[in-house]
Amino acid sequence: MKRTIAIVAGGDTSEYHVSLRSAQGIYSFIDKEKYTLYIVCMHGTDWHVQLPDGGEAPVDRNDFSFVLDGRKVTFDFAYITIHGTPGEDGRLQGYFDMLHIPYSCCGVLAAALTYDKFACNQYLHAFGVRIAESLLLRQGQTVTDDDVIGKIGLPCFVKPSLGGSSFGVTKVKTREQIQPAVAKAFEEAQEVVVEAFMEGTEITCGCYKTRTKSVVFPVTEVVTHNEYFDYDAKYNGQVDEITPARIPDELRDRVQQLTSAIYDILGARGIIRVDYIITAGEKINLLEVNTTPGMTPTSFIPQQVRAAGLDIKDVMTDIIEDAF
Repeated sequence: MKRTIAIVAGGDTSEYHVSLRSAQGIYSFIDKEKYTLYIVCMHGTDWHVQLPDGGEAPVDRNDFSFVLDGRKVTFDFAYITIHGTPGEDGRLQGYFDMLHIPYSCCGVLAAALTYDKFACNQYLHAFGVRIAESLLLRQGQTVTDDDVIGKIGLPCFVKPSLGGSSFGVTKVKTREQIQPAVAKAFEEAQEVVVEAFMEGTEITCGCYKTRTKSVVFPVTEVVTHNEYFDYDAKYNGQVDEITPARIPDELRDRVQQLTSAIYDILGARGIIRVDYIITAGEKINLLEVNTTPGMTPTSFIPQQVRAAGLDIKDVMTDIIEDAF
């Protein structure tokens, strides 16, 4: 008998539509001969299942079920692909834990930690991971231009500490841009990070582990045509994504080893993707950890899976079956 899988998408942030695209990607990747698939879309308290006939059915949040043709349908597994709250920050993970429904990604603590970029980077820094100099601002707090210039320097990045897809991010080059950039970031989240600019090569590396295997994907080099790897670069093709990255083999090996170590330090599950900047002297600097990375057919992870000579369908099956 087939297991019934919920691909959970949507969410309550600016990445809502990005999440829906990832859900379509995951739907295309999972083996439909083994699993019965439904996309569950969440936005606020509106939770509904997209039905094969194009209709919708409301989700009963008491047990995460829905009714189809007069029959109650429950889920054996949830593949979470919400980028942002409530799927990336631990809230949905806690909900599924209480219902005893296994899911695709890390648990409550690791999800909450990695969703907060500042907290995650500071935590990993304690394990010897290199990170950029940064300042954290919470809602209601202010920072002077002189503090930013004196402690962080220019250029720098001002970005929400929570969220992704480069929403609310500004590369600040002048004193006059600092306060508008902070205000823009606060429109996306209640915490804002001011982070030093690092000159170098941007790369990213994916990884997943099960009870029986550890897989670290080839490294991708990210060459943006824009000022930085912004929304247009990520989703509108204004970037060259080169897999495998044009870096020395020894450096590649160190990046893959670090990615595997970060996975273990965080207690991650499912697929993660770790973004880095390689600076002078082949120093590996962490940018951020993504525990629900984008999964459209052109996203980094599917690219890396293909470059590794793997079948994305088999990777999805590994992750689902490992939960049982």
